[in-house]
Amino acid sequence: MTRAGFAQLQDVILDADFPELDLALRRGRHIDRDDHAWYELLTQAQEHLEALYRRYGCELIYKTDGYYYLLPTGDKLSRRQLAAGDMLVGQALALLYLDPAAIERGGRVTMEELIAQLVAVLGSDALIRAFNPKRKRYDERVAQKTARAKVAEAVRHLAVLGFVDMTEDQLRLRPALLRFAEPVRGLSEPAAALAKLVAQGEVTLETDEESASESESDIESESESESDTESESDIEPESELESDIESEPEPEPEPFVDDDDDDDEPEPEAR
Repeated sequence: MTRAGFAQLQDVILDADFPELDLALRRGRHIDRDDHAWYELLTQAQEHLEALYRRYGCELIYKTDGYYYLLPTGDKLSRRQLAAGDMLVGQALALLYLDPAAIERGGRVTMEELIAQLVAVLGSDALIRAFNPKRKRYDERVAQKTARAKVAEAVRHLAVLGFVDMTEDQLRLRPALLRFAEPVRGLSEPAAALAKLVAQGEVTLETDEESASESESDIESESESESDTESESDIEPESELESDIESEPEPEPEPFVDDDDDDDEPEPEAR
């Protein structure tokens, strides 16, 4: 459907696609050209919608990379940072988005390539600890499986927000991932600079509370299921990334491998 433009805000609101688009934006969804009808509606009605959302204490942001999103600037819609695991995975996906090899494949990568990117930037031990934040001691193979499961869960959360599309065996990276690369935009080697910031835990991204709370609640519920007597790590499960990753070099961590053959091995009971 091709729109000829909108004379006034009422025409936008009466458009058949507006209610779902409005809900998606308020939930933190990023809209790009692949969201054909929504993207066209935003393009044709941008001026009217910018004025509308300012009344709600929000800015309708358009990036020249080709996507829109809603940024709360007041207190009418809450603003919070993404959960730490989502933030970490989003940064790794942004690095892959900037990788020429991924660009040649149309922005398609596998989960294994995502894991490899995380390991390359953090090291396998820091990656495991980032997704097992309340455990000071853990079984290596069980912790690796937990980390893989939480990486997959973070990808699902980011897919809801329009950062990536998921298929059975591949991920398709979307332009909104460049939000994670904003601090290094314009540098001669943005990928290398972003990798350094990720390793140091210095990149943050804000979204609205409704879209962030769902992903944070999953991590919190898993943390609460840990044994009360188990020793806590000095890495607290805060929402900011720097609290989950240490920037000091790791002492020769064991390789991060897939242990699908050990699915039947029971996880040690907490004492």
